Amino acid sequence: MRTVDGRVAGRRGQATRQKLLDCLSEMLSSSPYRDVKVIDVARKAGTSPATFYQYFPDVEGAVLELAEQMAAEGAELTALVEGRSWVGKAGWQTAQDLVDGFLDFWRRNDAILRVVDLGASEGDKRFYKIRMKILNSVNNSLADAVSQLQAKGRVDKDVNPAAIAGSLVAMLAAVASHQKGFQSWGVKQSELKPNLALLVHLGVTGRKPVK
Repeated sequence: MRTVDGRVAGRRGQATRQKLLDCLSEMLSSSPYRDVKVIDVARKAGTSPATFYQYFPDVEGAVLELAEQMAAEGAELTALVEGRSWVGKAGWQTAQDLVDGFLDFWRRNDAILRVVDLGASEGDKRFYKIRMKILNSVNNSLADAVSQLQAKGRVDKDVNPAAIAGSLVAMLAAVASHQKGFQSWGVKQSELKPNLALLVHLGVTGRKPVK
């Protein structure tokens, strides 16, 4: 772990750096990204702006660090699909587990994901790469699952696995980022999950789930 000027940060320095990141993460949960200033993050962490600049070039640099940490954690999403069965009752369970895990990951990382989405939509390649890294953790495994079902004759040969997987992942991401909005439509969280899982199961297998 190094400082901005290349020096190796000691244990105390690493703890300060992490505290700054934790405080920034907390602030992003309650304040618009553009409103967060270095002096406010430093004050919340009980240190000075000069100390902040020892570890990060600016707020955006610190946000990117948080986003990279989150993307690394996003690798856990791969396990929700990789090597799982999509046949029979096991297939329905896989669809439910994927939806449950995806929505939960988005909820836990809502604040930083909003910033990542904002940066990506504005054409910032750094944020775009992070967003794709998270989505690819599910997309690639889903495409493989569709390909395997296709090879066994369970999915129509005209289906494009990459297109199906990409469409489903884009849908999951859109729904996950709009979870609070469903309440205004009278949809409870407990109702959202099984219906979203139904769409995922239909998308991957082309069949109704066996419950």
